Amino acid sequence: MARYPRGFDLDAGIAHLRRRDRRFGRWIDRIGPLDVAAGWRRPFDPTDALARAILYQQLSGKAAATIVGRVEAAIAAKKLHADTLGRVDDATLRACGVSGNKTAALRDLAARAAAGGIPSVREMATLADAAMIERLTAVRGIGRWTVEMMLMFRLGRPDVLPVDDLGVRKGAMILDRRDDLPKPRELAERGEAWGPYRTLAGLYLWRIADGEGAAVPRSQGD
Repeated sequence: MARYPRGFDLDAGIAHLRRRDRRFGRWIDRIGPLDVAAGWRRPFDPTDALARAILYQQLSGKAAATIVGRVEAAIAAKKLHADTLGRVDDATLRACGVSGNKTAALRDLAARAAAGGIPSVREMATLADAAMIERLTAVRGIGRWTVEMMLMFRLGRPDVLPVDDLGVRKGAMILDRRDDLPKPRELAERGEAWGPYRTLAGLYLWRIADGEGAAVPRSQGD
């Protein structure tokens, strides 16, 4: 059975991106190395992580953190799991500020976790990216993007490019000096050159979209 380690060699990934894409290489030189490996070593509980992802959807970070704090107080625990979420009824969750749709999603997640349907971190080490996406998007309220974030930031999988993410698309637009955002399908095709380190490419594209590294002067050429 194949096993997928948490994290990858960032130096090897940078060297690969430089070789495959000169324009990307110049941006990497300007932005510098990324400090992301610590997150890959940090322990986490998949059910808790997914529950928090549900609660954070479509809210500002501050508003979501407030609601999460209320839920933690209501369940008298810091871990959102099948047993702890089972301590409160739907009305209590709604009083914490959790919407009806998110309450239903949390209930579905808790039920699947109780039935063993949410893989542990150890089991995740045996699941390919596509299998993880298929399995976890079966949970109500969990979409492909949410699973991709777990693969990238929690598990450190090396070859995940979230082509639907607006920030990644904006970064690619700036990288390629386009006048419009690339469509997800276009970005997927563009990203084939960055494999098997598309995760690292995505991380840099977010930085580019955020304005790090400034614009590469056109006089430097392509």
